[in-house]
Amino acid sequence: MSALTLSSSSAATLRADAVVVGVAKGPDGPVVAPGGEPLDQAFGGSLAGVLETLGASGGEGEVTKLPAPDGVKADLVLAVGLGDAPEGDGPYDPEALRRAAGAAARALAGRKKAGFALPAGDEASLAAVCEGALLGAYSFTEYRGKEDKNAKGSKKGKDGKGGKGGDAGRNAPLAEVTVLGARSRDKAHKAAAERAEVLAAEVNRARDLVNTPSNGLFPKSFAAAVQSAAKEYGLTVEVLDEKALAKGGYGGILGVGQGSANPPRLVRLSYTHSKAKKTLALVGKGITYDSGGISLKPAGHNETMKCDMSGAAAVFAAVVAAARLGLRVNVTGWLALAENMPSGTATRPGDVLTMYSGKTVEVLNTDAEGRLVLADALTRACEEKPDAVVDVATLTGAMVLALGNRTFGVMANDDAFRTAIHDSAAEAGEPSWPMPLPGHLRKGMDSPIADIANMGERMGGGLVAGLFLKEFVAEGTTWAHLDIAGPAFNESGPFGYTPKGGTGCAVRTLVRLAERAAAGDVV
Repeated sequence: MSALTLSSSSAATLRADAVVVGVAKGPDGPVVAPGGEPLDQAFGGSLAGVLETLGASGGEGEVTKLPAPDGVKADLVLAVGLGDAPEGDGPYDPEALRRAAGAAARALAGRKKAGFALPAGDEASLAAVCEGALLGAYSFTEYRGKEDKNAKGSKKGKDGKGGKGGDAGRNAPLAEVTVLGARSRDKAHKAAAERAEVLAAEVNRARDLVNTPSNGLFPKSFAAAVQSAAKEYGLTVEVLDEKALAKGGYGGILGVGQGSANPPRLVRLSYTHSKAKKTLALVGKGITYDSGGISLKPAGHNETMKCDMSGAAAVFAAVVAAARLGLRVNVTGWLALAENMPSGTATRPGDVLTMYSGKTVEVLNTDAEGRLVLADALTRACEEKPDAVVDVATLTGAMVLALGNRTFGVMANDDAFRTAIHDSAAEAGEPSWPMPLPGHLRKGMDSPIADIANMGERMGGGLVAGLFLKEFVAEGTTWAHLDIAGPAFNESGPFGYTPKGGTGCAVRTLVRLAERAAAGDVV
């Protein structure tokens, strides 16, 4: 991840490859945002006019590059749009700053150092700029060739990195982010920057896992990654392999994973604080590859199914983040890991599974597998009697149809808790929407031979899946379900601080929820 530093230096005097300035949409054209005054002065007070001549309007995410004038130590000035300017002297929206910093950082890939002269005078704004820049600079290069000797410009530079024009230089993220206008010795500013570093690092951890191809990440190797992080951060970890799952009666996880050569796992990752008064249990769907099983997905729907473990990645990263931030709340993560493959040993449509809870499930569609692994993990998580349980999953295409690719749905058995999660997501900068759990949809899952079927009515399928999960939540346990099928994997172009591919969706929401639980604001 990019290095982060705070500096009180002027945007004109900082020695860097580039300096970033914010530009907003004013009533009469683009205006330079606070923090960019030294650069405006270097342009003779005409920076906004120059940008307008170049076609800049201040629209959100708009990037304009221009050579730095005399008097500016950096070689390049990058102006990034912030959207509409706030009225009067009001602060800029943190999410607008986060997105702008992300867009700027991505545009500066391959450079060593950039100063960010965006409005960052208060803690919230500073945190947003730091977070956005670090998230926007993300790049997943693990599977790229280390060096293409036949590529033009691939010769290494003096620092051992790819030279200008080479693949290595182009793909390398911005090496150092320096946020200007901050006070590095101010405790509040320092704390805001440190939190942003942890959040970005853990979101990027989740992104890395989601982007890893399925032949590089399967239940056993995912569990090993959790064990490694647990050792590094002093967390407690327990891994149930296929023998332990069979002995424990985890019919849902075993049923989904039995068609694969890579056997399933259930991982328990726990962070505890000596002064904690609340305990959160987080449950993540971890289907490391989803072919649909015997109910095989049609052509064109398999290519991105490495992302079906995004919920488990988010839970894993959130627990580590809680530990790194030292939050006064106990957080336990449950990762239900399996690979859903068709074979002679795979679960067939019409089979009946006996779940960990003792309930029996008629499997009408083996591609509705996420709810099966989550059901076992939810039952197990409830046995520890946490104050609240939240499951996170790329669960249904129906939720994508309902809310699109950038918003996740929130369902719960408690209206106040659902609202708390929705609010936490908004504070974190992640779009979400409260969804209902209509009781009349439950009848569609009645089975003539088992306690329940894993499919119900087609219309409202995302809600049906939520109702299925609710069946496995212990009576009296506060529970919520996050269906992140839309925003977990970005198949279009990057935007703001969101890259193409794995996004790390829900990590920041879960961390914010944990912070609120630590403060006694929820559950």
